Parts: sequence; C-alpha cells; structure tokens
Amino acid sequence: MDQVYVGALTLDLLLGDVRSLKQKRSVVRPIVAEVRKRFPAVAVAETGAGDLHRRAEIGVAVVSGTAGNCMEVLDACERLVAGRPEIEMISARRRLYGEDD
Repeated sequence: MDQVYVGALTLDLLLGDVRSLKQKRSVVRPIVAEVRKRFPAVAVAETGAGDLHRRAEIGVAVVSGTAGNCMEVLDACERLVAGRPEIEMISARRRLYGEDD
C-alpha cells in the first residue's frame, strides 16, 4: 500500500500599520488568495488571532505521496508569504504526518 503524507504549516504574522479588523482583512485576504492561486493543490485559510488587529495566523495543508514533496510545497508557500512587504513573519511551524501518526 502506498504511503500518504499530510504536511501542515502554521504562519504567525505581524501586520504593518493596521488599526482595525477591516484593515486586517484587507491585508490577509490577498495573501490567502495568492497562496491559493499559486498552489491550487493546498488548503489555506486564516486560522487564528482573529480578534487581534496586527497579528494573523495562516494555516496551510498539503497531501502527497512523498514526505519530500510535502516539505517542498510548504517551503514554497512559506517563501511566498514571507516575501510580502506588508507583513513580518514571526514564526513558521511545520508538522508532517504519515500513516504511523
């Protein structure tokens, strides 16, 4: 039987000059949309820090037949988000789940 891997990436972001939740949405939505557009095979969403104006958490998940591919896709997603000038990445946490987990 073939192995299945699930990779999960959690990005903790500090937003720039954001003073309201409405402004926060106007920064976070385009980031999530760009990840979806560039990597249509991943699931991506804002997953935390919903009530904080200047913080955002974005979660990304990918399913693959190889652990290496999972990590490559997550690395590329992280680089894409980290390259955005309007945010500062505080942390990036990765988890890889295999059949034995």
